Amino acid sequence: MAAIAELQRGREAYESYAWREACDALTTADAAQPLGPEDLERLATAVYMLGREDDYLALLERAHTAHLAAGAPLRAVRCGFWVGAHYAQRGDMARAGGWLARVKRVLDKHEAEAVEDGYLLIPTVFEREARGELDLAARAAGEAVAIAERFGDADLLALAAHLQGHMLVLTGELEPGLALLDEAMVPGVAGELSPIVTGIVYCGVILACRYAHEVRRAREWTDVLSRWCERQPDLVAFTGRCLVHRAEILQLEGAWSGALEEAQRAQERCVQGRNEVAAGEASYRQGELHRLRGEHAAAESAYRDASRRGHEPQPGLALLRLAQGERAAALKLIRRALAETTPPGERLALLPAAVEVALAAGELDEARAAVLELDRLLDADAPAPLTATLAHARGAFALAAADPEAALPDLRRAGRLWQALDAPYEVARARELAGLACRALGDEEGAALELDAARAAYAQLRAAPDLARLDAGGSDDSGLTARELEVLQLVAAGRTNRAIAAELVLSVRTVDRHVSNIFAKLGVSSRAAATSYAHEHRLVRAPG
Repeated sequence: MAAIAELQRGREAYESYAWREACDALTTADAAQPLGPEDLERLATAVYMLGREDDYLALLERAHTAHLAAGAPLRAVRCGFWVGAHYAQRGDMARAGGWLARVKRVLDKHEAEAVEDGYLLIPTVFEREARGELDLAARAAGEAVAIAERFGDADLLALAAHLQGHMLVLTGELEPGLALLDEAMVPGVAGELSPIVTGIVYCGVILACRYAHEVRRAREWTDVLSRWCERQPDLVAFTGRCLVHRAEILQLEGAWSGALEEAQRAQERCVQGRNEVAAGEASYRQGELHRLRGEHAAAESAYRDASRRGHEPQPGLALLRLAQGERAAALKLIRRALAETTPPGERLALLPAAVEVALAAGELDEARAAVLELDRLLDADAPAPLTATLAHARGAFALAAADPEAALPDLRRAGRLWQALDAPYEVARARELAGLACRALGDEEGAALELDAARAAYAQLRAAPDLARLDAGGSDDSGLTARELEVLQLVAAGRTNRAIAAELVLSVRTVDRHVSNIFAKLGVSSRAAATSYAHEHRLVRAPG
């Protein structure tokens, strides 16, 4: 009787998402009398939600065997699929492949089509994605969606639809991709999905929204995920990734201290849950926050930890090298990252940094190419963050190319868009460049308004590097003399050596020598690169 009571208590606790109680009660019942396959699945889910993945896998393997013994091969296939999927997530591809082959053999004996055929398409999606075959990955996910619809399986439909949406986002098909992501979330919010599938879909949808730069959606779904996690006090699984998403949102909103705390908590939870991929994301987020605050050693350590865990540390590491004054190293890093990245969605995450690094290194042609690619990848209906990013890149390039009149409208547009998204750091960056454009156009009062606003935002955010740059008033450590700085400003204004000589009442030969010295001290080889350096270090002056 006691075992029956514990079994009933465990089932009730499971239904109410009281995972620790469910685990304790079902474990007690199992010790008294081995659980049947359905209850083994319940206990497996409870221990998974508590972060005990090894126990989860062992229990699912027992459930698989029990279902086969009970003459329920399709239920056994379902259990085996999840065993294989989780081994794959952990990077244990030999065991993953063994389990998936095992359940495929069982399924092949079932002559009629079954919903499990759709589940076994899920690994195909990931295999094709890993090979860069995103169109084929989306097609495989679509086939799984069709099977789920025929059998009315809500779990498979949500899993496959969110994967298909993610693949479409990665190929740049944002509108249909985002529609599928929203559709996948609906049954989760309505409580129609199993617990583990709910968590997988929530996290996967938010991840895809990040790739699409869909800030509003990411905020909305992160709030939903947070509330779902908060309703389960014992929950460990998924909380790490949830905290990563929360850290990103807080960073965007300018709450950097809170974002760093959430990213650190996220890493602890991800390590506890043995989710190395998410732990790498948490490390990368810490690196970004340390970099923005000027904490270069901490940023370096975080980026390296992210890399050890399999997370690409770009573009953050390239931007760190740029902040450290290592322009050549930054350029090599961002070039390498772009060279091996083909999905449009992933390139969108790298191209803005590529523009910034190329401009800083004086590679105007390279910066122009990155701006043009950004433009090609986006259409008129692109999400606001991407539109703002493109406007900022255009404005920064025009300013570096000594065309402040063309730069100013784009920079003002970028600032307005970021303001509407409650992104104070991005607003400040746009206003800083807008101020420099005003100054280059001779509008000192307008420049002061923009630069003061940027300075106040940087101070509130504690963006130490940006604040130091503004407070330095455009000083640099190039070693140029006062006369060389004067010549550089005129070069940046587009003057020829003969025109500079006439304006400064010097011989053309003397100006030639000054220009050669400037190139040598700055480590550049062209007037365009010297112009870029002058703009990057705020050395341009208003005309006249």
